[in-house]
Amino acid sequence: MNQDFGKFAARAAPAIFVLLWSTGFVGTKYVINNADPLTYLAIRMAIVVVLMGIVCAIVRPKWPDRSEIGHSIVAGILVHGFYLGGTAVAISLSIPAGLSALIPGLQPILTSTIANRWLGERVTPMQWGGLFLGLAGVALILHDRPMSGQAGWGWVASAVSLVSITLGTLYQRRYCNGIDWRSGNLVQYVTVTVFFTIGAFLFEQRVVHWTTEFILAVSWLAVVLSIGSIGLLYWLIRRQAATSVASLFYLVPAVTSVMAYVLFNERLDAVAIVGMIACAGAVLVVNRGPAKV
Repeated sequence: MNQDFGKFAARAAPAIFVLLWSTGFVGTKYVINNADPLTYLAIRMAIVVVLMGIVCAIVRPKWPDRSEIGHSIVAGILVHGFYLGGTAVAISLSIPAGLSALIPGLQPILTSTIANRWLGERVTPMQWGGLFLGLAGVALILHDRPMSGQAGWGWVASAVSLVSITLGTLYQRRYCNGIDWRSGNLVQYVTVTVFFTIGAFLFEQRVVHWTTEFILAVSWLAVVLSIGSIGLLYWLIRRQAATSVASLFYLVPAVTSVMAYVLFNERLDAVAIVGMIACAGAVLVVNRGPAKV
């Protein structure tokens, strides 16, 4: 019975991850209506630090040594700092929630290129084909969007998110796999709390409207995203090749776009729907022949 449940959980984990990760873009749109982006992130991470601190106090996991703390700090700045900061800034610059996921959605291409050389993973011709199919799908979703003015700076912020989450997941796989996820994540969250707090004091007015919408959205982002989906991401990184995990990010723009269409009436046309189908096909192709580590 336990074995059957374990197999089901392993098969369901990627779909759950995509669904949870996609809600992050939607939740960010809600909080950005009520707070400056870096200020909101500092609050979110402070909440997560308290929650993870309680977990660590109860469970008492093995604490990372000095070298592992250093690696956790770097991974935290990449996976949480620049990635979340870039996404929040992009949405604050009027990039729609559905589109803010698109540039980071190119992660599989960048991940495969780097993993092929840095982690020694073999990316098969079929997987390369699937990766470029996903790239084409993202391009279709993006086909008629503005790229200049304030939106242009938003896309730059999204590009920072792309590079950061790509390097962060690869760094996590190479240097942090042996670190207990609870203590390692606590180090990462303390790091980015300081990172975002400094950024908020340097660049923002630190405006916060404590509305019910803001409180509920931050609660969801702190608990479900920063603890739930990040924990699931690191679980997947430990058990799958980087290329296979990264391919899941092709589904995020599609799922986010559907959510944004329902919640914010963000446009979803026929070409974008074809792009979503291509992205789904890309994930199937890439994961059909997983790279050997």
